[in-house]
Amino acid sequence: MAERGGPGDEASALFERVRALLPRLAEQASEAERLRRPTDAAIRSLEEAGLFRSMVPRCFGGLELDLDSFLELGLLLGEADSSIAWVASFYVEHNWMFCQFPESFQRELYAGRSHVLAPGAIAPVGTVRREAAGFRLSGRWQWGTGVMHASWVIVGAVPESADADFRFFALPIEEVKVEDTWYVDGMVGTGSNDIVIDAVLVPEERSVSIADMVSGRAHGSRLHSGPLYRTPMIPILMLAASMPVVGQARAVLRGFRERLEEHVRLGSTRQQAQKPASQMRLARAHLELRQAELLLRDVAADVMERRDSALPEDRARWSSSLTHAVHQARGVTQGVAEASGAGAHFLDRPLQRALRDANVASCHVAFDRDAQQELYGRLLLGLEPTSALF
Repeated sequence: MAERGGPGDEASALFERVRALLPRLAEQASEAERLRRPTDAAIRSLEEAGLFRSMVPRCFGGLELDLDSFLELGLLLGEADSSIAWVASFYVEHNWMFCQFPESFQRELYAGRSHVLAPGAIAPVGTVRREAAGFRLSGRWQWGTGVMHASWVIVGAVPESADADFRFFALPIEEVKVEDTWYVDGMVGTGSNDIVIDAVLVPEERSVSIADMVSGRAHGSRLHSGPLYRTPMIPILMLAASMPVVGQARAVLRGFRERLEEHVRLGSTRQQAQKPASQMRLARAHLELRQAELLLRDVAADVMERRDSALPEDRARWSSSLTHAVHQARGVTQGVAEASGAGAHFLDRPLQRALRDANVASCHVAFDRDAQQELYGRLLLGLEPTSALF
């Protein structure tokens, strides 16, 4: 880890602390699914390891690690359990988002602490009215990943004005209501319940332009010297959502190889590992997963090189590449499940949960393959983008 984000010693130490937690996180995955949220023990252990402060500036007690470290940590967590990796990765990314708000709010938020736990609901579904003291905000936001252990929330909305821009708003958890709506067939352990806000006044300094965050030119780009804070938002968000799927595919593939080496199918006298068809499946899955991982690493490296100088075509390529990687990793998990027999679908087997999780995670709006490829194709042809986020 020393060469993956700096300073190397802190990144390496965090990496090893997280690695040591993986067996316990994997053991708690079924309990998290039963609870329909992360276990308290899982969140506490990651908090104590220092994961959630990894992208917070040093001036607030953070580690200020860059996207390469973020990627490696997220892939590692994905090996334990998709749900906890999803929540943890977004907690890290949302701390980066907080560091794009105005300086006065950042200083208030990080006074006496080095991280915050918060969901970030980007859909502009609320209603906002500007008032003298700030913004009056109401609405319901779905997909509140991280809300079950949150102290703050971030939600997106567009103020009621002809020239208003799409903005994020930050509120303490005490000012919102969490509704228990998370009844799903995959990513069950994320606890991504609805956030309801009823006419709450949000001060001006607790809002930020999403367009500025998308371009890498929000407040953090001027307040903090590290290049991380002038990085466009969308690839960071999409990396956070990609890593759990690709990381879990690693664990699925490792389990498949181990099973091939020991399993003898009914009616056969040979281990599965001795069958050419099994060998070909294993090789193909390894190649496909390696391609997916390399796409993630290529995007992370390119984002770190270009940052806020990236063109819309670059940003569309990043999003399309990450989308392709997620669907490819899902295909690896599906292929392993197909080759693993009916026994893999007992509810006490990790593979069936990994399959359900991959199917649901890849349905995230960010991974709409048709939309991402259409956008990238338009830009390759010199046409105007169809998305306001580019």
